[in-house]
Amino acid sequence: MDEPGVFLIHGLGGTQYDLGSMHKRLKNAGFVTHALTLPGHGTRPEDLAGVRADDWIQAVRAKYLEVLGQHEVLHVMGMCMGALLAVETVKREQHTKGRLVALAPPVYIDGWATPWYRSLRPLLYLVPRVPERMKVEEEDPYGIKNEQLRAIVKAKFQRGENFHYGWVPLACIREVDRLRGAVMRGLDRIRCPTLVVHARQDELTSLRSAHFLVEHIGAGKRAGQARMVVLEDSYHMVCVDNDREIVAKNVLEFFDASPARSLGMAADDPRMTPAQMRELLAGAQDDLERGDFAALYERGIPDFAWYQPGANRASGIFRGRQGLAKLQGWAGAGAGFTAFGAPVLNAGMAVVPATLRANSLASQGVLAFTLRQGRLLDARWFPDEVALEDAHFGGSPLPDGPSPAEHAFEAAAALSKTLRRAPDNDTLLALYALYKQGSAGDITGARPGVMDMVGRAKYDAWSGKRGVAREQAMGEYVSLVNRLKAAEERAA
Repeated sequence: MDEPGVFLIHGLGGTQYDLGSMHKRLKNAGFVTHALTLPGHGTRPEDLAGVRADDWIQAVRAKYLEVLGQHEVLHVMGMCMGALLAVETVKREQHTKGRLVALAPPVYIDGWATPWYRSLRPLLYLVPRVPERMKVEEEDPYGIKNEQLRAIVKAKFQRGENFHYGWVPLACIREVDRLRGAVMRGLDRIRCPTLVVHARQDELTSLRSAHFLVEHIGAGKRAGQARMVVLEDSYHMVCVDNDREIVAKNVLEFFDASPARSLGMAADDPRMTPAQMRELLAGAQDDLERGDFAALYERGIPDFAWYQPGANRASGIFRGRQGLAKLQGWAGAGAGFTAFGAPVLNAGMAVVPATLRANSLASQGVLAFTLRQGRLLDARWFPDEVALEDAHFGGSPLPDGPSPAEHAFEAAAALSKTLRRAPDNDTLLALYALYKQGSAGDITGARPGVMDMVGRAKYDAWSGKRGVAREQAMGEYVSLVNRLKAAEERAA
């Protein structure tokens, strides 16, 4: 077929109709989608007891080979366990006809909602008949942060609707563990570009999983072959949760498709009147004149990005909250824009002449904004003379990905899950406050009511870190976790 294809692989307990609205979005964007229902799925949970990881791998391989010859370009994408199967398939088949997308891959099962006794699973596997008879229940929050959607899912489970397995045998988790072990080996053999999408607050699997894949896929051969998108407002079920539009946007852009087209609208349709565009643009100019990049980001989508060219410490792509924190590292030192010229509007784009000022620097150029449905999608600065900014700011561009401090921070978060005993309440609050300050920055929103004592205590602890730099909060969090782990080991 002339049309590119996408092979979608569902997660544990689901069917070929999972992955939220991604099938429709991909089809609207011009892709042909293919899917399968994995062995043991789509019937009864009991049918999973005798299924092996190799059965899933072989079923996926057979479907992959079936559709591979139908397209010049075939992308492979999976969700949760399906992401592990997608990774293993492109690795074994040396896939080069398209790209790989792994959504919430559980390379490690170490999320914040996993029980402390999770490490005892291998012992239970050895007890006769227990793996086949023991049930692992689907529990609140069901992988969903959005409260309304979570309530709908909970009600469906209570009514006994057969849309998704409400439990799986422990024997099935044993096979997932075997699949995880296989996936972790030989990732350097993967040859196709890879996108890993993972929620920071995933209750099943921490960001350690995403970091592992990004660091090991193509390691030492094709630097930058794998990249990661971190979601800030979802749990595990990223295709249906609060960040589902960010997921769709990044997947479609990774496949070189138009997110706007997938929604059934022209790519250049801003869904705004010229007057509304000018109003949004005027607000953005006010923010930039004050050097208030935080306010600018508030006018954007959650995945809003600032693009800054050059070969200096102010250069790079600054996306989302973490991007804002990096951007403020240089923009916070008195940088701002002045001398705005008359804007030129063209469909969903606005171009404005401006001058970037930072102490003695006066760099002329143009700002380009992408606007849609009352929000900013991104903003790009094009200086007339990049060399002026390189000389003024100095240094090297920030890497587009986790910094060493962020790697240590996420590793400490994973290490905290291995503590055998919960710390006292004051220490738990300190861990919470430092983690939230290090991952999200200063607290926002109203303090919980008097009836929510736990919520108020967490809010107050986080609020007490207001103004602490993210890097400092991350460092303090790492130190605290390491001290707790060391003390526990000494006492053992």
